Amino acid sequence: MHPAPGRVNREVRRAAKQHRAAGQDGNDAGDKIEHLSRIIGTARTGTAHVVQELLDYPKRARQFLHEVRIEMKQVTWPSQNEVFSTTVVVILTTAFFAVFLWMVDLACQRLIAVVLKEFRRH
Repeated sequence: MHPAPGRVNREVRRAAKQHRAAGQDGNDAGDKIEHLSRIIGTARTGTAHVVQELLDYPKRARQFLHEVRIEMKQVTWPSQNEVFSTTVVVILTTAFFAVFLWMVDLACQRLIAVVLKEFRRH
């Protein structure tokens, strides 16, 4: 249950006035008060807020894609030689660790077989 709209505005204004009177830095507290005001306002508007968000979606999507394009132009892309050389390094490293882990697996398998064989004799 939300408080009456007039009551909320009075409380927000009163908190802002008290904060300014205390002479504290207004940035952080002002942001908090503004944020609280937005949350309360959103809760009061309900369906109208949801409809507005849906209507603003194409504009926000277009803005997002525009910003993505700008960022992608700033990326330093690797050359074909760099891609080739790093791919070779990845493939060789993968092959090395595959052989290494296969050998470790064989060693563990033989060690376990020897231990089990000793326990069966006793």
